[in-house]
Amino acid sequence: MDVVDFWVRSWTADDLTAARRLLTPDVETEWNFDAPVDDEEMLQVLHRVAAFADAVTVVARTDAIDGAALIYDLAGPFGTARLVEFLAVAENRITEVRHVYDVTAIDRYFPGLYAN
Repeated sequence: MDVVDFWVRSWTADDLTAARRLLTPDVETEWNFDAPVDDEEMLQVLHRVAAFADAVTVVARTDAIDGAALIYDLAGPFGTARLVEFLAVAENRITEVRHVYDVTAIDRYFPGLYAN
């Protein structure tokens, strides 16, 4: 699925302009951090991951007709955390992004990642 490939390449390379172009204007965003989320805040957190992580690796991916589920390893200087991402795609645009983070590892290895 080209949209998913482009999304992964864009945000992991810290190219938020390219990533943002894939999102519909009314994209639904959700995550399990104890903080509100919208598309801009989500992109800022992805920017901080891409900028701070030593490596972001897709370790698993499952494609469906209308999207994909991905598991990432986020390797930081002090350890690795996991992110599971669910994307819904329609007409070559991302309509939904759902993130499930390993919050304990994020707080330990990426402190302040989602603080405003």
